[in-house]
Amino acid sequence: MPSQQQIKWSQLRVGITVLVASVTLAVLIFFMSGTVSPFSHKIIIKAYFENAAGLVKGAPVSLSGVNIGNVDHIGIVPGKPLTPVEVDMKVGTHYIRDLHKDSKATLATQGVLGATFVDIDSSQAKGPEAQDGDVLPTTETPALQDVMKATQGTIQKLNALLDQASDIVADIQNGEGSVGKLLEDPQLYNRMNSTVAQLQKVTEQISGGKGSIGKLVYSDDMYNKIDDTVTRLNKLVGEIDSGQGSIGKFIKDPTLYNNANQTIAKANQLITDINAGHGVLGKLAKDEEYAKKLDRITTNLETISNQLAAGQGSAGRLLKDPSLYNNANDVMAESRNLIKAIRQNPKKYLTIHLKIF
Repeated sequence: MPSQQQIKWSQLRVGITVLVASVTLAVLIFFMSGTVSPFSHKIIIKAYFENAAGLVKGAPVSLSGVNIGNVDHIGIVPGKPLTPVEVDMKVGTHYIRDLHKDSKATLATQGVLGATFVDIDSSQAKGPEAQDGDVLPTTETPALQDVMKATQGTIQKLNALLDQASDIVADIQNGEGSVGKLLEDPQLYNRMNSTVAQLQKVTEQISGGKGSIGKLVYSDDMYNKIDDTVTRLNKLVGEIDSGQGSIGKFIKDPTLYNNANQTIAKANQLITDINAGHGVLGKLAKDEEYAKKLDRITTNLETISNQLAAGQGSAGRLLKDPSLYNNANDVMAESRNLIKAIRQNPKKYLTIHLKIF
């Protein structure tokens, strides 16, 4: 049986072991949590926020994502309605060169639903190094509740769109509308099936060389005719290019160009003479007296034509009076009879009587 001294010594060793293990565990937890070493020099800096947003004492304080301290105190300061939450941060001086008086503190979360911590941004800071008791400016970030409130309108609109989509799907399932009839109407299916069958039949006919399209695709005669036509066209183009035929001469013969050029030159000269008042056309275009004379002649001719049409004057009566025509016709008939009688008996009409006094 162990003595009393041995028992006390065993209890002392167990206590020392537990104490060393506890201290070791505390140190490991301390370093694993990223907090500042208790043996390093620390300063206190403050920041004021509108809402703590779940921030707790002991939460980490990071500088551009690197842990430099912990939150030492969180409280409400009276008389600051806009930013009543005071946060005291205990940070080490190891990164003091990168911590400025105008560095901005922000409440951030580790992920969407993670723990809240203080993140300090010095990317735009230009002021001197922060000192113990300095107050850092803050930038508010929307809390999760604010984000949810902001998205409620969008969610409501999405719900309305989903309801409308559900109504549309229900109408389609009930065979309503064009799409519903397309899916549910058996007549439309039968028509489409019939159309497909007809298309298949036409395809088979084409594959068999039947019909115009089938002959066009499978018959060599059509190819030969097209090839012959292309050959003739090539020959015709070659003849035209060599200046043969009327079209070839029209394109290649310079004589035609010269004649056309001369004709155009003469036409230009004629137009120039007309503009200058030369010749009949020139006088007609430029001489007002000549134009007036032509106008009077035209007027007189129109008057004579009207009189002839009305049967006025000798010429008008000659055209319109039937008695004059009849008399002239009778005279012509008697003249023919007289000539006929003279031919039959010339002595009767050609006897010469001489009288001597």
